[in-house]
Amino acid sequence: MLPVDDPTRGLPFALGGPALSGLLRSRPEDFLVEEDLGWQPSGAGEHAFLTLRKRGLNTTDLARRIARLAAVPALAVGFAGLKDRHALTTQSFTVQLPAGVMPDWTQLEDGSVEVLAVTRHARKLRRGALTGNRFQLCVRGLAGDRLRAAETLDRIARHGVPNAFGSQRFGRAGGNLEAAAALLAGRGRRPPREQQGLYLSAARSWLFNLVLAERVRSGCWDTALDGDVLMLEGSHSQFHHDAGDAGIATRLAALDLHPTGPLPGRVGRALAARSASAELEAAVLLPWTHWVEGLARLGVDAERRALRVVVRDLHWTWGEADLTLAFSLTGGSYATAVLRELVDTDAPD
Repeated sequence: MLPVDDPTRGLPFALGGPALSGLLRSRPEDFLVEEDLGWQPSGAGEHAFLTLRKRGLNTTDLARRIARLAAVPALAVGFAGLKDRHALTTQSFTVQLPAGVMPDWTQLEDGSVEVLAVTRHARKLRRGALTGNRFQLCVRGLAGDRLRAAETLDRIARHGVPNAFGSQRFGRAGGNLEAAAALLAGRGRRPPREQQGLYLSAARSWLFNLVLAERVRSGCWDTALDGDVLMLEGSHSQFHHDAGDAGIATRLAALDLHPTGPLPGRVGRALAARSASAELEAAVLLPWTHWVEGLARLGVDAERRALRVVVRDLHWTWGEADLTLAFSLTGGSYATAVLRELVDTDAPD
């Protein structure tokens, strides 16, 4: 059964549940995101490279505005990842343009967009081509047990948090999941390619969250089960867990390795869980067999995702009635997955 509101609301907590309550995103400046590509543009090439700051605007909407100004197809605009709408975010875009052509990018600027830098680059910016994101979040109207919250923050810094997909992945009130259900069942008209990809990604994210939730409930989201596929921190390098390797537990505790969960699709080059790990995943996904089969039928390749995310450079400051958090996450991980372990937040839609 699909959720009718926030698809992440029923996920179990790994660290005892939030010790605080408060309001998140009461203003865009309370949710700052800065993209970390981990590399610099080349300074030359057939692509304009824009660094922009946006507020109250979706990444895809901004990409369309860039395409209209440059008079190019939407596919000529590249970006590394989607950023929150209800936030103040800094990210980069590329635009493929003929040599010598450079529009007046200041025409993008209004109350929602600021142009920070413009240069050239040799290649299109692709999805996922980033090291991570830096966040600064402010929770206002704070109430609760600050002593227990400080203990939770220390545990987050030392052990990380479950790497759940956030509610943004699933659309307003989980609408992307409803659309995915129709698509996977073959109901209605097939949506445009971009929307179809969005819906199928939401479906895979939902299935991953279900497996992650069971691992959290079972207390093994940050330890290895027999047959687990393990992922090396900071890369997508993966290998099967060897139960005879005594060093695995040490490396897991040191945050050097992470167990993974499935992003279902057609069988390809991705490693698959075995033994006890495969049995757990199969049991969780059994009621969703039609989704798993539908994803494979529609050509989505199976992948793996780490069950845990390391929270780097975590710092916090207490105010009289607020808490400010600053930290970094690898690309594809959600700040809300960190925050939910600490604060029960009430956020504007």
